[in-house]
Amino acid sequence: MSDDEGRLAWATAGAVAAGALMITVGLFQLVEGIAAVASDKLFVALDDYTFAIDTTGWGWIHIVIGALLALVGVFVLNGSGWAYGVGIGLAAVSALNQFFFLPYYPLWGLVIIAFCVFVIWALAVVLAEVNSSS
Repeated sequence: MSDDEGRLAWATAGAVAAGALMITVGLFQLVEGIAAVASDKLFVALDDYTFAIDTTGWGWIHIVIGALLALVGVFVLNGSGWAYGVGIGLAAVSALNQFFFLPYYPLWGLVIIAFCVFVIWALAVVLAEVNSSS
């Protein structure tokens, strides 16, 4: 196996891992959003939070980001070149969204942030490998 074939194999494995995690994180955010829209009492109510938005508002934000993330994850698994860059951007937006949502549901938010950071790393490595082998 040549060096180029090995790098391509790693890039392919990274793309599959990133795409699968994007779909997983997207579905997690969809569930979180649906839960927030369905029941305002599920999350901790904060009185003095700078980024305080009604939990229904947060729910719709999570639903939109989750749906986009899962959709782009499908395109990453299909090997669409544009999806790698868009996936990095959406994972960054998702992580930032979860950071602002941390006071409402801290443990869940930290798990999603960790997944998003891994997705960003995996997609960046895949992008670097794909671009260097061209």
